Amino acid sequence: MAWSIAEVARMSGVTSRTLRHYDEIGLLPPAYLAANGHRYYEEADLLRLQQILLMRELDVGLKEIQAVLDSQADRVAVLREHHERLLAERDRIGTLARTVARTIAALTPDPLTPDEHRENGTEGTRKMKINRPENLFEGFAPDPDMEAEVQERWPAAYEESRQAVEGMTPEVTEEWQRETTAQMIRFAEFMAAGTPVADPAVQAEVDVHYRAVCRFWTPNAEAYRGLAAMYVDDPRFRANFDKIAEGLAEYQRDAMSVYADQRLS
Repeated sequence: MAWSIAEVARMSGVTSRTLRHYDEIGLLPPAYLAANGHRYYEEADLLRLQQILLMRELDVGLKEIQAVLDSQADRVAVLREHHERLLAERDRIGTLARTVARTIAALTPDPLTPDEHRENGTEGTRKMKINRPENLFEGFAPDPDMEAEVQERWPAAYEESRQAVEGMTPEVTEEWQRETTAQMIRFAEFMAAGTPVADPAVQAEVDVHYRAVCRFWTPNAEAYRGLAAMYVDDPRFRANFDKIAEGLAEYQRDAMSVYADQRLS
């Protein structure tokens, strides 16, 4: 059985113009052309189109897609790999959904009970409260541009870190994300209290931070100071700190610089 380009466009949601482009670049030629020049596709072509769309969903470029499809790799094995990546993305989206649901619940005021009405002498709602601020950021994917920059600037450290991350289970990764945000909050509490960055309590927290970094790569004094400076200088890193408290990036940079001078030099 064969389907016209218009039928394939309707079934797949891909425009006829895109299908013609895929034909022109050799990514998805039709099974045959009719006498009137119209393109027709058979079942094998639809399966190929499905693989193209799957890899597009996973942000694979057209050249890379063509290389995979032309490599004669086992189709079922390739689909299994796509399936695993999609399941991982599903889990990440599920975590994001739970994050947003918790935030909605935290930001929705609870009505006062009748007893509370009598105590307050007025009608109203309880004050909104976020019990665990670190939960606000569960499930967010890392910035791909930032990852590429780190790979370019520190290739050896990037490779060491990549191997460590790949060995982490989803549960360990989630716990690490929570602890990272929780530690940023602890630094923010020191900052809000006016605690000097050289204070032993602050430096003890920096030591926890340094040991956490060493799970992925082991910076010397210069590298650790460079990481501290990047927290301030890179707007993407700085934005993460600003989500917790304004000025936190500078505070943690200064604390890390003291640690590098005293403990790593």
